[in-house]
Order: sequence, then C-alpha cells, then structure tokens
Amino acid sequence: MTTTSAGTAGAPGKMTIGEIIGAFAAGEPPLRIEAYDGSSIGPENSDLVLRLKSEKALQYFVTAPGDLGLARAYLMGELEMDGVHPGAPHDVFGALEVFRKHMTRTPDARTLARIARAVGTENIRFLPTPPMEVKPAWKRVVSGMHRHSKERDSEVVSYHYDVSNRFYEWILGESMTYTCACYTAPDTSLEEAQENKYRLVFDKLGLQAGDRLLDVGCGWGGMVRYAAARGVRVIGVTLSKEQVEWGQAAIEADGLGDLAEVRLQDYRDVPERDFDAVSSIGITEHIGRKNYHDYFTRLHNYLRPGGRLLNHCITRPDNSRTVKAGQFIDRYIFPDGELAGAGTVHLEAENAGFEVVHEENLRQHYAFTLRDWCANLVEHWDDAVEEVDEPMAKLWGLYMGACQYGFEHNKIQLHQILAVRLGDTMTWDVPLRPWWQA
Repeated sequence: MTTTSAGTAGAPGKMTIGEIIGAFAAGEPPLRIEAYDGSSIGPENSDLVLRLKSEKALQYFVTAPGDLGLARAYLMGELEMDGVHPGAPHDVFGALEVFRKHMTRTPDARTLARIARAVGTENIRFLPTPPMEVKPAWKRVVSGMHRHSKERDSEVVSYHYDVSNRFYEWILGESMTYTCACYTAPDTSLEEAQENKYRLVFDKLGLQAGDRLLDVGCGWGGMVRYAAARGVRVIGVTLSKEQVEWGQAAIEADGLGDLAEVRLQDYRDVPERDFDAVSSIGITEHIGRKNYHDYFTRLHNYLRPGGRLLNHCITRPDNSRTVKAGQFIDRYIFPDGELAGAGTVHLEAENAGFEVVHEENLRQHYAFTLRDWCANLVEHWDDAVEEVDEPMAKLWGLYMGACQYGFEHNKIQLHQILAVRLGDTMTWDVPLRPWWQA
C-alpha cells in the first residue's frame, strides 16, 4: 500500500491522515487521497484524486460519517476531486465503492488510541452546512407539518423542482423531461430516447384520439403534450409553480391549448373522474410508503371501468430493506422521499383493486439517461454556475453521478407497471400479447 507522510507526522503518538486511512484499509485504494497535512495514500499515478484541503474536511466526515459528511465537505469547498468534471463525477463513486469494500481492517487498541489523538476528538466541532441543506427529518416533524401532508409535499416539491427552468433546460435537453428515457441502443440520443419513453407509455395505455388522460406529477408537461399532439384530452397536475409556468407556455406554443392543461394541483384534489387512462411517471417516489394504498385507490377511482394505469417509478432491488432515503438524498435532493421494491408497488396496486397485466424493469435505461444529463451539465457548466451558483451545480453533478452508478450496479431500479381497473363483468381488456413490442 502506498502511503506517504510529511514532517513529524510519523513520530510516536502522531499519525497522518494517510496513515489513519491506511490503518483501516485491507488493500490499496483504487484512487489517490491527498490530505492537508501533506500525507497521501493510494497510487501516485492515479487519474482520480480526492484532496482534503483542511482540517474542516475531516471534521465534516467525523461529525456526519458517510455520504452526508462527504457532500458537506465537497459543497463547502473543503474536498476537491481531480480527474473528473464536477458535472459528471461518476467514476469517483465507482472507485470509492471499491475502496469502501477494502475498509475492513480493525486496528489494534494502541493504533486506535493514536488515531483518536491525531484526530483530536476534543476539538471536533459542528461546522456550517451548505445553504441548500434542509433540516433533518425529525426537525421537519417538530416544525408541525405532518409527513406527506399536502402542505409539506408542496414545500418539498418546490424545493427540488423550483430551482430554475433555465437550469433544468440545460440538463434535461429539448424534451424537458426529468424521468427515465427508453434507449434502443446505448448511443441513442437523449431526445430520441425520451420520445421513445412517451411513445411506450402512450402505447401501453392504448390511447386513441378523443380519450381522456390524467397525468399525475406531470413535470413540465412532456407526456401531456405528447398525448395531446395525438388528439388525446389531457390534464396534468404538479405542485411546482415553475413547472406549471413552463408547461402551459409550451402547450400554447404547440397550439394544444384546446386539448391540454397543466395545473398547480395536488393529485389528491383532482375533481374529474372517468378518465380512460392515468399516467404516473415519477411521482410514487414522493408520496411515502404508508400512503401507497391511498395513492393507488385514488388513481383507481379516477378511472372508468376498463381504464388503464401506467405507474413508472424508481424502486429498490428488493422488498425487505428500509424505504427511507439516505441522509444525502433526504437532506439535499428529495426530502421525505421513500423507495420500496417493485414487488411492494405491485402488491399495493393489486390491493387497491387493479389487475396488473404487465411489468418491466428499465434500470439500464436510467443509467444511460443520467449519463446524458451529466454530459449536458458538463456542456453547459459555466452557464449553470452563473444561473444557480457553483455549490448548486456541484450538488447536481454529485447527485446525478451517484445515481448513475446506483442504476448501473443494481442498487436502485426503475419499474413500469401497467394495470387495469376491471369492470364488474370484465375479465380482460388488453391484447393477448404486448402489442407495443411488435
């Protein structure tokens, strides 16, 4: 293992940062780590370098172990990454995951005592956090708003989506679509892949001109406009004011105002009924596991007998672990967000009265989607930094790069479930084979 020290750091009772890391590592890290004390660990010729710029970086890690401490140090400028662009740091996550698996050695008691003295636990203090970090979940509860109440959901959605429409345009591209695309090949363009996704949803729902579609959590109205352009009457609802503003302007620009509408409305408050179809593309992640039954029951009630639901959401690869998001995601990306396994989603749809007739996993497609969003952020980096400031741009690169790695390595998945609200005398209302695969 390559570990270097500086000055008197190697003297008895004093350990360098590089030596401290090495004390826990069973093998050499696949990247180089350089510390403010002049020490380092890892191969000298590594293309990837993590640089701890000051003692503050270490204090962020000690006071918030794991991804939260790393994010704080990085966003506050106390941790630097060399060898990757801040808009696409995907490769760092792969290297850190490999290294984490090597952090399996338990130092002896004497070494642990030396580590404690080197870290100086009596001097550890909580440092300022990045301005975009939200309060921990327990403080959000104490503040008085019930988890997943309409008011709290509105605040959470606004926090994530009302950043800047221009910023999202640079990341998402022409389709202005913030959900998993569908690729026919790894090098399919992002725009074509998003068109494929909307076509897939449209075809699965069996929509025809004159049908009525409700799109819950409609984002900037991509599915709304796709369906309306084919003669379907569509209502889209979202809790983001900026999405409504952008979506309505796009509807008018496309001349679809007589067929389409994007509303600022909670999906639980839609007064209309008897829709031919409901599409839910990326909202299930926001509603909370305990609310799945109510969610699917409401969507079931919005449909006419024989109507179809397409539910598209991020899931966990199993149904046995906690549904809560990690600290980084909860404090910076999707406060109150929860992910369950696809089997759990399937179960709750059936318990609400749906017959599930088709299901598929688009995990690889989301990895490609995130790859392309990161490429867009890199391309527009200077503009993005000017629009939302560097810490926010770095946050989005960090988030998307981590998610890309997660989808690639089956830590998270993306499932589409097609379900039907059967009538009293109905036994089947879809073709015998998946017609959209022809």
